[in-house]
Amino acid sequence: MKMMAMAGACALAATMASGTAVAAPGGGVAAIQQRLADPDGGIVVVAHRGCHNPAPRHGMMGNVPENSRAALERCVAIGADMMETDVRRSADGTLVILHDATVDRTTDGSGAVDRLTWAQLSGLHLRDDEGGEKAALTDERMLTLDQILALAKGRIMLNLDVKANIYVEVAAAVRRAGMEKQIVIKTEVGPETPAMAAQAPFDRLLYMPIPLNPDRKADLAAIVTAQLTDARPIGIELPRMDAAQLPPVAAIARARRVRLWINTLWDGFVVGYGGDEQALRDPDAVWGRLYREGITILQTDEPEALLRYRATLR
Repeated sequence: MKMMAMAGACALAATMASGTAVAAPGGGVAAIQQRLADPDGGIVVVAHRGCHNPAPRHGMMGNVPENSRAALERCVAIGADMMETDVRRSADGTLVILHDATVDRTTDGSGAVDRLTWAQLSGLHLRDDEGGEKAALTDERMLTLDQILALAKGRIMLNLDVKANIYVEVAAAVRRAGMEKQIVIKTEVGPETPAMAAQAPFDRLLYMPIPLNPDRKADLAAIVTAQLTDARPIGIELPRMDAAQLPPVAAIARARRVRLWINTLWDGFVVGYGGDEQALRDPDAVWGRLYREGITILQTDEPEALLRYRATLR
């Protein structure tokens, strides 16, 4: 096998001893939980698939693989509140951390995750950053759900993006780890969906509904109202949406004291508001505008920059 490219791992090693987990700054996960639970607690920073991009202000100049141990450790080191990560099930029933249905983009292997055993998956090397055939291989390996829960416990919140109908199994793993208040889990909901925060297994976890918005024409305010009826989700994740759909949802969220979450990935999820690329040039015009209009949980591929912007608001 060709020599592994270790630029990202070396950058991480510059900030902590090799193989040593860093402590969560700023009071650890308890402080993050308190911030998340308080609608007036300011911006909550969520790192999309972990902190895989450079964090130069923390001496981390290279990338690391998405959804990896290194991506989680970097999130903890820079002080991100939450790492978003993806859960699938292998052929032998192991819950594993990977975004795609196949391993092709992110590893040196090929094939569908649900056709490969954990023994096969665990032997693969993760590709740097967001992967692709030109991305260098690293020494990072795929994680199981149990492994990433153990790494995160007491240090950082996790958002588990469950990629198959395995919610009961995922919830059971979270309960075994004793992390019911450290994990956020979400499902899509429509106009006829019951209030899911009151339904098992979500009633024992931190849960967020994601309203479906086909053709950006759904009555999002009505869907959100239904999800808040006799239920108390930790927040509402907003879908891709037109700008005109935001004010009525934000009004409901303010009145019901519940947080709103949006992605600023790529070109952003609110039409005309911009995304991460624009936010790096003018954070107040993107992240600040969303925050002022009622969205207080921001998921980004640029967590270090968002954290720096948040610090200016204090």
